[in-house]
Amino acid sequence: MGDSTKQSVLVLGGARSGKSSFAEDMAYNWGQEDVTYIATAEAGDEEMKERIQKHQESRPSTWKTVEETKDVASRIINLAQETEVILLDCLTVLVSNLLLQGEDFGTEDYEFVNGEEKAEAALTEIERLANNLKQASANIIIVSNEVGQGLVPPYPLSRVYRDTVGRANQIIAQVVDEVYITYAGLPVEIKELGRANKAKFRGQIDGG
Repeated sequence: MGDSTKQSVLVLGGARSGKSSFAEDMAYNWGQEDVTYIATAEAGDEEMKERIQKHQESRPSTWKTVEETKDVASRIINLAQETEVILLDCLTVLVSNLLLQGEDFGTEDYEFVNGEEKAEAALTEIERLANNLKQASANIIIVSNEVGQGLVPPYPLSRVYRDTVGRANQIIAQVVDEVYITYAGLPVEIKELGRANKAKFRGQIDGG
């Protein structure tokens, strides 16, 4: 990162695993009241509006909330100059927004096509976000879902989405300082463990 004293973290987890609560606790610990929350979700229906409102009410009233559904990479660079901590929740929804931009689900004969090209375009934007994370001058916490541990989805769109999220998580995990995964509200730091395991098995391969 631009400032070596700043930190970046990726927090992964399944639905209701406690990832957002853990990320918010970390953000408060780092920034107290000087936190900017980047929300990537769009309130497309009443249920989503209610979910967004509940999330907002659970956060400190002093936190600034910025809604950005696609160009998060640019926003992070700009916001990092005026806030101590940026909390992005979540990468998974950002990938969905990028993957599905321009799609018209309202037509009766809608079909998701050119999935690989759309996935690559979305991942190009995630790569830009990763590059900007390294340059930003604020502490940054990114929340994302782990969506690849269930059954293989039955539809092409679902499979492309699952694979794109998995690749996006890997891209971000490579550039952040720490990666946590949460299970039942319990966070476990996995990046350092992953590095150690990679080194161990590479050593075994190199040594024959």
